[in-house]
Amino acid sequence: MSDKPSLRAPRTPPAVRPSVLGRPEGTPAVRPSIAAPEREFEFSNGDFERVRALIYKHAGISLSPIKQDMVYSRLARRLRARGDRTFAEYLDRAQREPEEWETFVNSLTTNLTSFFREAHHFDILAERLRKHTAKAPFRIWCSAASTGEEPYSLAITACEAFNTLAPPVQIVATDIDTNVLATAQKGVYGIERVERMSRERVQRFFLKGTGSQEGQVRVRPDLQRLIEFKRINLLDKSWALQGPFDAMFCRNVMIYFDKPTQHAILERFVPLLKPDGLLFAGHSESFLHAADLFRSLGRTVYERTPARVR
Repeated sequence: MSDKPSLRAPRTPPAVRPSVLGRPEGTPAVRPSIAAPEREFEFSNGDFERVRALIYKHAGISLSPIKQDMVYSRLARRLRARGDRTFAEYLDRAQREPEEWETFVNSLTTNLTSFFREAHHFDILAERLRKHTAKAPFRIWCSAASTGEEPYSLAITACEAFNTLAPPVQIVATDIDTNVLATAQKGVYGIERVERMSRERVQRFFLKGTGSQEGQVRVRPDLQRLIEFKRINLLDKSWALQGPFDAMFCRNVMIYFDKPTQHAILERFVPLLKPDGLLFAGHSESFLHAADLFRSLGRTVYERTPARVR
């Protein structure tokens, strides 16, 4: 899970009160307010609360009350596409039709990501990779793959650490959103997405498009071979995963869950992470409320709490 841009309906500006010191003659005391445009579909507080309850129950996402405009903007598109006249009618459809339910969830999940976001994490991972001497591959779970920039950054880090395009590394990249996973599997991006990388990195790990593909880059097949993409909802009762992992990236995901949900997910992480493994969180996330499970190593990197090590 990462952020899509929030779309908000324009708000009516407040009326301006006249100054207590007076005003120029002939000017209005109060500016006329500008009426907000009427919404295409009626969207009541009851509709919003129903959406909040559904996405919390099935995806664990705790939508803030201030997200009402964002929810309207994203779901109104689906009402138009399906020809529904009211939100109640659309939500009934979403609960009735599995394909539309998937689209409903995809519409409300957020996916802001970039290559080498929070770069210090990849430096820490590279140091751990260089120390890896076991015969078994170094295994990484990226639990919020989004459109693929994070798992491909992990693959690049591994290639550089071992100085080969075939490092002894296995990466499992998962997300709840099937649309972004499809983008991730293709590995094709606008060239502006890699502009912050060094020229050497881009030349080594990407292929530049020509002709109709000009302005785009594709990750090299060597990187794609290191990654297995699959859909996983962290709230599902079972995950199609087999541990243990040497490192787990769960960044900018937990901020969408309440504390009890976070603790429950972290508890399920414990047996999937090796006793000396690392758990990477987002810069705005803290697991202090789960100190019985994980302890901080600083800079949003965690390890299993010793009492939990078996």
